[in-house]
Amino acid sequence: MLEKETFHPLNYIKKEEYSGSMEGMRYMLRKCSAGEEDIIRVTIWPEPLNLLKTPENLKETLDVSLSAEGVEQARQWLNEQFKSRREYWLDRMNRSWVE
Repeated sequence: MLEKETFHPLNYIKKEEYSGSMEGMRYMLRKCSAGEEDIIRVTIWPEPLNLLKTPENLKETLDVSLSAEGVEQARQWLNEQFKSRREYWLDRMNRSWVE
């Protein structure tokens, strides 16, 4: 689980993509533009493949504001996605790289 006290990637996201994984669930936070506003696009997908090799239908995204509040929304969403589908993520952890 991502803890509020230790999940502070905002300054990093402003310059680079921020990625990680939790027991079968991979995630990436990146700065994107939505019209004239910058946002954080949060993407999750199952292991074992990287983001580019994972089929689009296995990815889910959430857009939040590029702010500390947006990072907190992203953290909560990531934790909710992990908890609500824990068995799915754990199953994906043991999948072959080639299916």
